[in-house]
Amino acid sequence: MSVRLMKKVLNEQHHLPQHVSEEEEEEENDSGPITRSSINPFDLLNDHDSEPENQGDELESTDETLARHNDKEEPSLSEPATEVSSSNPKSKKKKKKKNKDSVVASKTEGEKELDLILEDLSLNVNSLAEQPISTKDKSKSVKQHTASILQVDPKYLNAENELRRIFGSKVVKSFESSNQASSSRQMRGVRGRGHYTLKKSVLVTPSDNWLRCDDSLSMQFLEIKNGYNYFRYVHSPSYSQTQRAFEAAKAINDINGIASILQHRPYHIDSLLTMAEYFAVLGEQQMSADAIARCLYALECAWHPMFNPLQGNCQLKFRHDENKPIFIALFTHMKNLDRRGCHRSALEVCKLLLSLDSDDPMGAIFCIDYFALRAEEYAWLEKFSEEYKSDNSIWLFPNFSYSLAICRFYLECDDCKDASMNAEKASSSDLMKQALMLHPSVIKKLVAKVPLKDRSWTDILKHSFFGSDQTGIPSQDHLINIYVERNYLIWRLPDLQKLLSGAAKQAIETLESNKSEVKDWACVRKEAFSSEKNEYAHLLVSDFSDSHSSIPRENLQQFMGVPRMMEGVQDENQFANLPGNGHTPRGVTNRNALAVLFESMLPWVTYEDREDEGPDDGNQHDDHRQDNQ
Repeated sequence: MSVRLMKKVLNEQHHLPQHVSEEEEEEENDSGPITRSSINPFDLLNDHDSEPENQGDELESTDETLARHNDKEEPSLSEPATEVSSSNPKSKKKKKKKNKDSVVASKTEGEKELDLILEDLSLNVNSLAEQPISTKDKSKSVKQHTASILQVDPKYLNAENELRRIFGSKVVKSFESSNQASSSRQMRGVRGRGHYTLKKSVLVTPSDNWLRCDDSLSMQFLEIKNGYNYFRYVHSPSYSQTQRAFEAAKAINDINGIASILQHRPYHIDSLLTMAEYFAVLGEQQMSADAIARCLYALECAWHPMFNPLQGNCQLKFRHDENKPIFIALFTHMKNLDRRGCHRSALEVCKLLLSLDSDDPMGAIFCIDYFALRAEEYAWLEKFSEEYKSDNSIWLFPNFSYSLAICRFYLECDDCKDASMNAEKASSSDLMKQALMLHPSVIKKLVAKVPLKDRSWTDILKHSFFGSDQTGIPSQDHLINIYVERNYLIWRLPDLQKLLSGAAKQAIETLESNKSEVKDWACVRKEAFSSEKNEYAHLLVSDFSDSHSSIPRENLQQFMGVPRMMEGVQDENQFANLPGNGHTPRGVTNRNALAVLFESMLPWVTYEDREDEGPDDGNQHDDHRQDNQ
């Protein structure tokens, strides 16, 4: 029976007996005990099966029957029927009062019963909806806090929006118009392509000249564990065949073979990553960023419908080989955004990267503080340090020890902050002093890297506590190298240099007055980094650097193969067979040969030398071919 009909029946039962006159009540009381009606209440369950045109008539007849039934059955709601003298008015009034009380009681009881039913239904729905994020113990609640602090705001993922906020819409529009003109020239060589709309993407904005992504790469849902949804990328048979071809080309350092793979499968992930790193080494940063963007677009097109990484509750474990490319692509994309000055977008990508695997295989935790400081997200950084994994272990890392002191410094300088709130926490000078006592070798590295040329730093480095650039603990020294390489630009600000020098002088005064603190802080360092081996050796310091190495164009023939495979030296005529009939098309001169080769192999790129040609251009090319022959 529907809830609407149940309400209507209960209302009829509650309201109709109140309108019964005293004369009818006396007649009913004088008539003695009343037998219950023979109406079957289960017949009401079939009301929804009736035809629409007869439904109103049946409801009216049902209401009349219930009204008559309630008129007869009302005395049975109170005490058992007894013989009452009709000539006693007091008994009549008592009888009437009891009947009214029983009606009100039955009404309240019926409403409570209906509310309990509805509440039970709502609880069942809520329990089913909340089942994947159930928190029954402390560990699950900790992970929920971690997921909430790592939620990604999609509007900040778009680098173009941040560039508009920084440089203004006019500058960005002029730059986009020039890019559109170049892309339109490239599209002239595309033949046989139909018009279609590319799928919208959250991570990157697809270009108009990109091809449609196929379904050879997909994602599989694995399980729900501790409130997290676990997924894994899956290769189709055709994609696996392409992957084997890539591995074969990579084994022999054949960059041309990898480029030919992209000609037949333009969204092969590993090939795009290889070419992106290769172009970065050659100094073609724009082409490298474009290859990473295509890679992220293909990875996002393969997402499972349940995969929503922006909420921070989805896991892609790095131990699965199929999942590794998205970590590499996101990390490289994050560095590209940082080079463009889009620090807020880089922060969101870093949060996404950190949320995908709780083990943090790429070391995103060691650069998230840098992006938060550059994006001026000071309040979020403090909240993150308090809620991430619900412990204070990250305060022991060099980057967070110094970055949280800087964060507190800027919050103290903010006039909008409540003074009483800041009074409850440690000051920025105290936090900076604590960071120096825990990681003293940072000062000497910063003086050399920034560089800091003030005379006061020479006096500070003369002290034995700050005179060494090594702590003797492999893990700590490696993390300090990563921190200095990643964050040294922040220390070029005069205010922060003043904060650092003041805290260093306070630390020297404390050590001079109480020399036992040197041993105490040494014990703290050994306790925080207890391993005798470098636990973070898999994180390369160069991966956290803004600078990138490049190969001079005159030495191009000495480089062959994917990056980090520079052993082989190939024939200098390796790259002579570029597309064309013996002549160099317009727009190719003064370009890297392999960059031109890669572009020429892509189906949406062509080089035309027909426009702006004079009447004798064709003869000149013919003469050039004859000379080559």
